[in-house]
Amino acid sequence: MSTDNLTNIKNYDYGIEKIFDKAQDFLPINGTDYVELYVGNAKQAAHFYKTAMGFQSLAYCGLETGNREYCSYVVVQDKIRLVLTTPFNPDSEISDHIRRHGDGVKVIALWVDDATSAYTETTSRGAISVMEPTTFEDKDGKVVKSAIKTYGDTIHMFVERKNYNGVFLPGFEKWESDYAPTSTGLKFIDHMVGNVELGDMNKWAEFYARVMGFANLITFDDKDISTQYTAHPRHYGGQRRRRIFIADIYKTSRGSAYPIF
Repeated sequence: MSTDNLTNIKNYDYGIEKIFDKAQDFLPINGTDYVELYVGNAKQAAHFYKTAMGFQSLAYCGLETGNREYCSYVVVQDKIRLVLTTPFNPDSEISDHIRRHGDGVKVIALWVDDATSAYTETTSRGAISVMEPTTFEDKDGKVVKSAIKTYGDTIHMFVERKNYNGVFLPGFEKWESDYAPTSTGLKFIDHMVGNVELGDMNKWAEFYARVMGFANLITFDDKDISTQYTAHPRHYGGQRRRRIFIADIYKTSRGSAYPIF
């Protein structure tokens, strides 16, 4: 697929094959595994996503499952999984994140075949480690996770789940609920918007190219999009089902992200 001029393309059916010539193949990504938001009230947030957007209950962890640090509710719609997490300790890292950012995305988890290789490839290219490859197990199998830092306080989690058959991840139990609103038709996360620090858009664009193998898909400048708060956004695409939109924010929120369905 030529990326010389994409301004006239109305839609494209993305598959697993490589379609962007300039994208690198050292970090195969199958798709978005989940997006985790740190929120002040996880149960209330889950109710909102179910009621307003048609998500369904999927999984839960908290005191009842042996987790004394936080509770997480997982909601799902088609290929979209959102994890809504609230801390029990007001002095925890999660609480600090909420105080600084409000409710917002902390983890953009990417589904990979090999979380150890993903970690090695990205850290060897300059990514800052958040979590070395770690295996989590329960009766349903094992999951390998690793993580690197990206813009602001956001992280990318690499999730390898080929040897796991549980409802979500080890430590989670199925969340049974009688409240199952009708789906609103959301299918998958189309792309991610990264609100980066003022003046650092080119730095993070280069980061995604060098560290994660993304290729420039399409670029906008201030002639295309310009408001009091945004300028010079750039759209990035990868060789598989991975896209990210990096927006240079004039009045930044210290680096944040949000998914577009």
